[in-house]
Amino acid sequence: MAIDYKSAGVDVERGYEAVKLMKKYVKETYDGNVLGDLGSFGGFYALGEGDDADVLVAGTDGVGTKLKYAFATGKHDTVGIDCVAMCVNDIVCQGAKPLLFLDYIALGKLVPQKVADIVKGVSDGCKQAGCALIGGETAEMPGFYDGDDYDMAGFSVGIVKKNKIVNGSKIKEGDRLIGIRSSGIHSNGYSLVRQLFKPDESLFEFDEELGAKPADVLLTPTRIYVKTALTLIDKCEVLGMAHITGGGFIENIPRILPAGLAAKIDRSSYELPRIFKALQRRAGISDQKMYNTFNMGIGLVVCVTEQEEAKALECLRSLGEDPIRLGSVVKGDGVIL
Repeated sequence: MAIDYKSAGVDVERGYEAVKLMKKYVKETYDGNVLGDLGSFGGFYALGEGDDADVLVAGTDGVGTKLKYAFATGKHDTVGIDCVAMCVNDIVCQGAKPLLFLDYIALGKLVPQKVADIVKGVSDGCKQAGCALIGGETAEMPGFYDGDDYDMAGFSVGIVKKNKIVNGSKIKEGDRLIGIRSSGIHSNGYSLVRQLFKPDESLFEFDEELGAKPADVLLTPTRIYVKTALTLIDKCEVLGMAHITGGGFIENIPRILPAGLAAKIDRSSYELPRIFKALQRRAGISDQKMYNTFNMGIGLVVCVTEQEEAKALECLRSLGEDPIRLGSVVKGDGVIL
C-alpha cells in the first residue's frame, strides 16, 4: 500500500485553503510601505519611496517534525542550522542580504545543556548566513510538551534596494533553470519520512540502501545558500530564485514564474541522491507526488537568460558548486516533469 504525504497526516489542500481564508485578515494590516502579497518567499516592507530605497525582507519558519529524529538520537546541535536555513534561504531568493535572526524554543522541561546545544546550531547557521543572532525566547511549558519534546521556530530580516529585488517578473519563455544541489531532505516532508524510517533504535543500524546509518542521513542539516546566492546575483543577471521547500518542485518553482509560463524539468540532467530513491521505494508513490513533497536533491533553482546561462554556471563552479542545467521556461502552467 502506498504511503503519501496526505496519508501521513499532512493535507496540502487544507494548507492552500487556510492561506486563502487568512489573506483577508492579513491585508487589513497593510500600509503604504508593504510591497507584494502573500505567497512570495518573503514579506517586503519599504523604508522609502524611491527606486533605490531600502526594502526590508522578512521570513519565518520552523524545523518541523525533523525534530523527532533529534529526540530519538539525542543530537540537538544541528537542528538550529535547519531553523536558520529555512528562513534565510527564503529571503535571499528575493535578493536580500539577511541581517538578523531571532529564535523561539518551547519545551516541556528546560535542560540547560540541551538548550545550549540547540542555540549552538542556531549560531552556526547564522555564521553561515552572515547574519547576527540578536535574541530569542525560551519558553518552559510543562504539561503542554511531553517529556523531553520541544519545538522551535525562527525569524529573519534582510535588506535589499527596491530596484534590486529579485522577483521573477522579467522571466520569459526560453530562459534557463539552474539547479543547486541540496544536502539531503533538508527540513520538509518529515511527516512522511517518519512513516518510512521510524525514529527508533533502527536509526543507528547501517542501511545498505542508504550506504549509511539513517540517523546520520536524516539529521543532515539544511544547506544555507545565502553566500552563494548573493555572489551569483552580484556577478550575473538573476531573474528569479526558488527555494525548494515544502511542496517540492511542483509548488515552489511556479512561485517565481509569470502567468502563462511553466518550468520544464529535465529529470535526466542529474542523478537522484540515494535517500530519495529509498523514500520512493518504501512509500510506493508516483514521481509526481515525490516532486510535490521533497526537494529531490535540488535545494535552490535559479532562473537566468539563455545568454547568461554559461556565465552563471561558471560563477557557481568557481564557488565550489556542482550546478545542474535543470531545464527551461516554456509556455504553459506549473511544472512539467
